[in-house]
Amino acid sequence: MLFAKKTKGYCAEFGEQSTLVARLSQFDAPMVVEELKEFPASDAEGMRQWFRAAEGKGPMGHAHTYCAIYPAKRVVRRQTLDVKRIKEPAYFPELYTQQFRIEPDKYTMVVLNSNDGSEYDATKGSQKEVLFCGLPADEIIATQDRLLEQGIYPERLELGTVALLGGLVNYLKFTGSRTPLLLLEMGDENTQSYILSADGVDISRPIASGTAAMIPIVQKELGLKDEDSARKLFYSNTFDFTSMGGTLVKKLLKELQSSIGFYEVQTGQSIGHALCTQLPPSLSWISTTIASSLGVSTFKADIGPWLESLNIKVPAGVAPGPLDERWLGLFALVASYNNAVPATAAEEKK
Repeated sequence: MLFAKKTKGYCAEFGEQSTLVARLSQFDAPMVVEELKEFPASDAEGMRQWFRAAEGKGPMGHAHTYCAIYPAKRVVRRQTLDVKRIKEPAYFPELYTQQFRIEPDKYTMVVLNSNDGSEYDATKGSQKEVLFCGLPADEIIATQDRLLEQGIYPERLELGTVALLGGLVNYLKFTGSRTPLLLLEMGDENTQSYILSADGVDISRPIASGTAAMIPIVQKELGLKDEDSARKLFYSNTFDFTSMGGTLVKKLLKELQSSIGFYEVQTGQSIGHALCTQLPPSLSWISTTIASSLGVSTFKADIGPWLESLNIKVPAGVAPGPLDERWLGLFALVASYNNAVPATAAEEKK
């Protein structure tokens, strides 16, 4: 055998700004989280050393790890299918080209049912609402090579967005929440927006505006000499941008209000919470600004009871800080929802 029996499990979420990692007693629940750590995305050497020192490696010196990635060109899009055309060979490639603006032969794609994340069965063709999930095929190879160089053997490689959406839907089910949630994955150049509930993913929309679009506004508002100065200040956590927050997110808000308005008219439901991910701690004010501008609350998760229902134990002192919603995506990587206990059932058992 190329790899020896693994005694530990690892999971890692590679975001645009930071990487979250966990050492687990094993991959399958019940499991104990033995260590949680966060690295800046740029600290490849720090991550390499951490994984090199990991226990339970195979003879090739790699730590077996469940990995979540957020490639810039990822596709996670909800789509209503034309059931009359599902079995046409040209139908899906046509969707990829016309709706998603991608070249079908260059992407690896999977189609999931939007309500529960199970794999879509095109032979039955009975489900109309689906999630198209994929990324460029060459990026998969490049990512695997990069991970191996860091001492990581990707036992599983997933789109972090898909894992996070699944985790959030399950969390909303667990808490019995019926309030729709707006999820924003904010990158430098783009923002991926989703509206979801305990019943699944309802809306997805990519928005061609990210944090980089705010930097010229910072330069102008503060009278700085160039965009480099504005960029350094913007990410430095030394200046309070709260007062000009509304101005900085104005363009993004206009796009969001369009999506939310459409959703609320179609469903009769109102968005109750907003969650922004993929932001460094220095930009946490963006979440508060967007939520208050939309007239909703920022999403706060009480992760402990949810993890307990999934047979995942996090002992006191393991997390480097508050075990908040920033860690949801990482735990969603290893969570198994088949035997999860709803919050109401858990309370009845006590």
